[in-house]
Amino acid sequence: MADDRTVLLVVDVQNDFCTGGNLAVRDGEAVVPVINAFGRRFRHVVLTQDWHPAGHASFASSHPGRKPFETIELAYGPQVLWPDHCVQGSTGAAFHAGLDLPHAEAVIRRGFRQGIDSYSGFIEADRRTPTGLEGYLRERGIAKVIIAGLATDFCVNWTALDAARAGFETIVVEDACRAIDLDGSLDRAWAEMAAAGIRRIRAAAMAL
Repeated sequence: MADDRTVLLVVDVQNDFCTGGNLAVRDGEAVVPVINAFGRRFRHVVLTQDWHPAGHASFASSHPGRKPFETIELAYGPQVLWPDHCVQGSTGAAFHAGLDLPHAEAVIRRGFRQGIDSYSGFIEADRRTPTGLEGYLRERGIAKVIIAGLATDFCVNWTALDAARAGFETIVVEDACRAIDLDGSLDRAWAEMAAAGIRRIRAAAMAL
């Protein structure tokens, strides 16, 4: 059993990121049984949930003439345009039905500000707006963050980097994640995490 200073942070295991979803990650649902298998060994579990209003600025449909996966400039910098996904209250925004972590203590919703996208569980894409997760973990006395979920090269990567920047010992469970891998983004993500001192392990090797 993990100690009281360790949290399992499960990133965006939602229907729209699994097979049949609007922004499906290849084999995204394969993370569910892996996470379930070790998730009960954690006293502390927190989930993140992508939670966009309709017409969000990150949706290609909000920009006439633009297509998904094009990049535009928004007020805070470059923004990849995505298919409409994880719209508040939709089936796509719901957690995958197979995810079995009833003892999760908190859900951190992100991306609900109309004009700002959000990948990290800690700070939105403008790099100024906190989600409140860091303060929550600090007040709970958490020192180590173990991360699993979707997608490795976007929300998992950004979340892990921000956890490390905030001073948490950070570990990513690679076989409990899946990637989009857009133009080499997976290799870049692992390189960024390694450079930040983030450990990469497999679930079978996890020592709690």
